[in-house]
Amino acid sequence: MLSEFDLSVLEILYEDARTSPEQIAVMTGRAQDEVKSVIARLERDRILLKYSAMVNWDRVREDRVQALIEVRVTPQRDEGFDAIAEKIYRFEEVKSAYLMSGAYDLLVIVEGTNIKQLALFVAEKLSTIENVLSTATHFVLKKYKQDGVIMEKETQDDRLQVSP
Repeated sequence: MLSEFDLSVLEILYEDARTSPEQIAVMTGRAQDEVKSVIARLERDRILLKYSAMVNWDRVREDRVQALIEVRVTPQRDEGFDAIAEKIYRFEEVKSAYLMSGAYDLLVIVEGTNIKQLALFVAEKLSTIENVLSTATHFVLKKYKQDGVIMEKETQDDRLQVSP
């Protein structure tokens, strides 16, 4: 069970992974050594898994394509969806994989350098896995917002204000 302090540290790092233990200590009113100890424990317990930067790759380079793939599978006896999900998420192209409720079983997010590469991944690797019943691929054309961050500069409303 996590304490309120543990959750505070996680929330601060989730908002900005660059926040130093010194800054977190000031923000929470706790000692710097206590913050460092909590972070070390959260990392050891695999609660805090990775520190990352959000990059708007569309502004950097054109050679990046992302797709969301709906996958329907037949769950395996005694293993359910876990064994087949593991086969899928071990591919280099797979960036995220989720068990879903609804019309399909797994949502797989993949990245590649072009649409053809991802189409070949689906045709030659993903759809050939035993117990994969069907796939539906959706290519990301443009990202507007990701993880709560607006990807482009917000437009300013230049309309004149109308008053009665």
